[in-house]
Amino acid sequence: MNKPKLSYFEKEDILYLTISTEKESGSVEITPNITAELNQSGELIGIEITSASSFLRDSILESTQAKLLQISKQVA
Repeated sequence: MNKPKLSYFEKEDILYLTISTEKESGSVEITPNITAELNQSGELIGIEITSASSFLRDSILESTQAKLLQISKQVA
């Protein structure tokens, strides 16, 4: 396995995590914004996130809000 590499394509707003430099043979849509890219053996070689800036912002906000809600319940 190669060293993972993260690339962001600002114009297209795509975040890409390369796990392997193997040739892509197929892909599977995980969610509307996330696609897993696979090699010929069906192993994960990359992950593509489209609309990355809003997807990451929303994911971070949801995670942070959930943590804050847990903390506020513990304090109350």
